[in-house]
Amino acid sequence: MVRRGSLRRNARSPPRRARAIIGARSPAGPPMHKFLRPLRPGDYLWYPEAAPEGPVVLVVSLDEQRAYAYRNGIAIGVSTISSGREGKETPTGVFTILQKRRDHRSNLYNDAPMPYMQRLTWDGIALHGGPLPGYPASHGCVRLPQAFAEKLFAVTRNGDTVVVAGGPAAPASLVHPAVLAPVDAAGRPLAPLPAAAAAWNDDADVDGPLSVLVSLAQRRVYALRDGVPVGEAALEVEPGFEVGGSVLMVVGSETEAVPSLIDPDRPRHRWTAYPLLGVDAESLAVLQLRLQQRPLRVDPAFAQRLYAALAPGATVLLTDLPAVRPDPSAQPRAPVLESDPGDGS
Repeated sequence: MVRRGSLRRNARSPPRRARAIIGARSPAGPPMHKFLRPLRPGDYLWYPEAAPEGPVVLVVSLDEQRAYAYRNGIAIGVSTISSGREGKETPTGVFTILQKRRDHRSNLYNDAPMPYMQRLTWDGIALHGGPLPGYPASHGCVRLPQAFAEKLFAVTRNGDTVVVAGGPAAPASLVHPAVLAPVDAAGRPLAPLPAAAAAWNDDADVDGPLSVLVSLAQRRVYALRDGVPVGEAALEVEPGFEVGGSVLMVVGSETEAVPSLIDPDRPRHRWTAYPLLGVDAESLAVLQLRLQQRPLRVDPAFAQRLYAALAPGATVLLTDLPAVRPDPSAQPRAPVLESDPGDGS
C-alpha cells in the first residue's frame, strides 16, 4: 500500500539503479511494480510479510531522499525522507541504533517533537517522524513519515545497522565472505600472530547485536556489542589489497550444509552484502573473488572466538577508511565509521 502525506507535489521517479535495490530479492513479497511507482513527499511502501523475521538494515540515500528497509536481506519497505538542509547536512556513514524512544523531544532545538526517535549518534543525529516538504529541511536528522517511522520503530532494535549514503543505494546481494578465515588460499592453517595482537573481553557485561569493523586504514579489527567494544585484533593486509570503499555484510537467519571456513565444526552462515561508499554491485563481485585468496589475516584464535559470537543480525563492515571517529570528545569513544561530521536536530 502507499501512504500519502498532506503534500501532493510530484516526486521524480527513482533512478534505475535505485529501482534495482528494491526489486532485487523479494520472492515472497508484493509484485515488483508496486515498488517502482514514483513516491510523493510523505509516501511510503511497507510489506513486512516479504520477510517476516530476521535482522533489519535501513539504507538511507540522501541523493534520492529515500530510505530502504531490509529484513533478512529482502526489501520490506521504502519511504520518502527529509534529511539535513544546507549547512546542517546529515552525516554519511554506517551507524548502529544507539537508543530508541517512542516520545522524544529535541534537547537542541526548542523542545521540538521527535516521535519514534532512533538515535544514530550521541551528538543529535537520529531517525524520527516529521514533516516532509520534498527536499532536505532538517537540522541533520532523517525525518520519516509518521506512520512509516512507527512501523520501522516496531521492527528494529538497539544495535541494528543504518547506512546513510550520499549517492543512490546499491543492490543487496548474497555473499559468502572469507574475510577473516584463519587459513590460506589452499586451506592450510596460518601460524598464530603474537599474543598481544588480539584480545577479547569475555567479562564484558553487555548484550545486543555484534558489530565488527575491519579497517584496512588502521590495520585493526574491532568487535562491538550494542556499541560497546568487546574485542580487538591486529589485521595483516596483503600489499596492494584494497576494498575501493566500504561493504557492509550482515549475517542472515539461515545456514548452509557446508563447513565454515573459520570453524569447520560449524555450518556456514548465509550473508547479505550492501555495497556502499564507493563500491557498487559489479565491484562487489570482483571483491568477493579477491577475498577467496585470503588477503586479510587476524589471529586464528580471535577469528574463531569472533565466529562463535556471530548470530543473525551481526554485521561486518569492511572498509578502506579509518574506523574511529576523529573527534576525541565524541561519546562513547567506540569505533564508528562516519565520513562527515554533522549537527543534529
